[in-house]
Amino acid sequence: MSHKLFELKEGAVFISDAHFSAKESKLLLLLKDIDSKKIEATQLILMGDIFDVLFGIISLTYRRNIEAIEIINNIAKEIPVVYLEGNHDFLIQKYFKNIDVIPIEKQPLHVKYKDQEILLAHGDFNAQLKYKIYTALIRSRIVLYILGAIDIVTSHSIIKQLDSYLSKKDNCRKIEKFEEIILKKIDKNSLLKYDMLIEGHYHQNRTFTYKNFKYINLAAFACNERYFVVKSNQESLELQEFQLH
Repeated sequence: MSHKLFELKEGAVFISDAHFSAKESKLLLLLKDIDSKKIEATQLILMGDIFDVLFGIISLTYRRNIEAIEIINNIAKEIPVVYLEGNHDFLIQKYFKNIDVIPIEKQPLHVKYKDQEILLAHGDFNAQLKYKIYTALIRSRIVLYILGAIDIVTSHSIIKQLDSYLSKKDNCRKIEKFEEIILKKIDKNSLLKYDMLIEGHYHQNRTFTYKNFKYINLAAFACNERYFVVKSNQESLELQEFQLH
């Protein structure tokens, strides 16, 4: 991002956790509706895990997702696009030349909506040490180069195993005591000086207010094909939920 604070506009479309793959391919329909202006978006905010497997070092993951990548790049010729990397899609700036790609170390991203100070994140920033070590390893270019080489000489056995594992995940799983988990996260990261945090990652589709701080966890598109559009409620940002038909 440039040093100038990004400003959200009414009509911005948010998509989170689409986990695009051969199994979850309906994202293409939504992207085509935005590209054709059937859905009139002023901005496109991609909140991470848009692809189930997209790693910047491993070219196979690019080739399998090329149609969706090209549509996103085409959308970016008409409207601003911001892409917050997730834990399934990272080191991807080279695939999106005219898009602001925000890596995990620069999340949450501070943006504005009118007079509101808002944070955007995929959702896995500043996690526990064990997860931080894991994310550092999977984002390591050296590690990915090694894994990519092994994957090629073993007829893509690593990617196939990853596909098999991910195909069994429940994208609609309810997290117990979710609000309690998030309240600890808000306090731990001193977020209350802002007005709002919007994030994905957890797939819960939950909103609540804590000490005048609004928290929004977006629904996973992979779970219920829902996306969100910024609507103005006086001076406060509201997200209106839509479902792909």
